[in-house]
Amino acid sequence: MRKLKDKRVIITGASSGIGLELAKQLAAEGCRIVINARRKDRLEELAAILSADGGDCIAVAGDVTDPIVRARLLSAAKESFDGLDILINNAGIGAMGRFDEASEDRLRQIFEVNFFAVAEFIRESLPLLKAGDEPVIVNLSSVLGHRAVPLKSEYCASKFAIHGFSDAIRAELSQDGVDLLLVSPSTTDSEFFDAAIDDPTKRDWKKGGSMSPKVVASRTVRAIKKRRHEIILTFGGRTLVWLDRMIPGIANRIIAKFGQ
Repeated sequence: MRKLKDKRVIITGASSGIGLELAKQLAAEGCRIVINARRKDRLEELAAILSADGGDCIAVAGDVTDPIVRARLLSAAKESFDGLDILINNAGIGAMGRFDEASEDRLRQIFEVNFFAVAEFIRESLPLLKAGDEPVIVNLSSVLGHRAVPLKSEYCASKFAIHGFSDAIRAELSQDGVDLLLVSPSTTDSEFFDAAIDDPTKRDWKKGGSMSPKVVASRTVRAIKKRRHEIILTFGGRTLVWLDRMIPGIANRIIAKFGQ
């Protein structure tokens, strides 16, 4: 079991949803945390709450796609905590709608946040992580990084990219003692859909049930402790992945008929 007390952590996308719950739960475990999001007011409010509860938390606001912001996050961890043990890449965006009715800009915007910022932040963090205590990278992905569905093509593509990238660098970094956990939730009750780039479908994407961010965070924290490499968080998600791997033809027909 990985002990979390006094671990030094960076969390992106921490102003709401899963990121906010991860910050709360890791602070309760005794971690020292640098939190990041674009919304400065929410971020500073969370840092104040965690600090008032006895936690050690620093807020660094800004867009994680900006290399200057990422450098500030790493500097905060190094200067305040003398290093980094856990990097949690949680920030992400989505979009809904048909691919042939969308713009190139939508695709590129999603990949900048969901893939390129994650990959480059990992690259920039490695010198600190390699010197850390039981270091681990945590990439928040999606079950849609295992099986794609209609009307979320760009988002699915970005999560497939994170899935493949995570598997590759997990093997590469194992010899350096750096672990990697890939977390694949299903639909989560968060502000993700409210912040989506556009949704011409006007569908209620959370209809039919969704996980609470608190549950996603608690299972992620447990997986970090247990040194897991990947978790798919719901029975429905695991069933979807199983269908895709075992009987892909039937999975394709089901998703084409009911996924739009």
